[in-house]
Amino acid sequence: MSSPIIKITGLRFGYPQGPEIIKGLDLEVSAETRLGLIGANGSGKTTLLSLIMGIVKPMDGTIEILGRLCRKEADFREVRPRLGFVFQDANDQLFCPTVADDIAFGPLNLGYTPAQAKEIVEEVLNDLGLTGFGSRVTYDLSGGEKKLVSLGTALALRPKMLILDEPTTFLDETAVARLEKVLAAQALPRIIVSHDRDFLERVTTSRLMMTGGILRPAP
Repeated sequence: MSSPIIKITGLRFGYPQGPEIIKGLDLEVSAETRLGLIGANGSGKTTLLSLIMGIVKPMDGTIEILGRLCRKEADFREVRPRLGFVFQDANDQLFCPTVADDIAFGPLNLGYTPAQAKEIVEEVLNDLGLTGFGSRVTYDLSGGEKKLVSLGTALALRPKMLILDEPTTFLDETAVARLEKVLAAQALPRIIVSHDRDFLERVTTSRLMMTGGILRPAP
């Protein structure tokens, strides 16, 4: 049996001058995991993702990613590219002039040559059904196209899994269907936070609810 991609034990977190949001949470993610996370606004779903990515640090507990115990920023910096994180708001993820620039940014920073990065861009755009979009100005894309390109920036890093925060927010039915098609073609394990239970039923195989600072089986 392979080692877990993510193993979280006894995780606790609260923002300064605020209540404790996460209260002794445990979670294990394997290569077979297709997990949907639901819960009320403010229950800690996005905070959990931020903890996994090392954006905020826990008060207690451990986070192990790809066999590495992550405590310091240097630990998270080493594993972040392997996690394929997609922000809720695509505008937080896309900052380059063109689609190709945005998708190539990660591979270039990982040491790929420009020629290799170009190949990755073309492959990712083809997988997303966005062939020919490389020269498009990112700012001018529709909401659904931006969301797909955001996913493309994660896929370009050749991640071990995907972590998506509210990927269907502000998307119409057509855009959601395109996103589902792309996810269906990916064999990667995933954690997806969403209020859209129907969407989660289609793209995940198990659901957990964040409530009371821990994860419980979703009703």
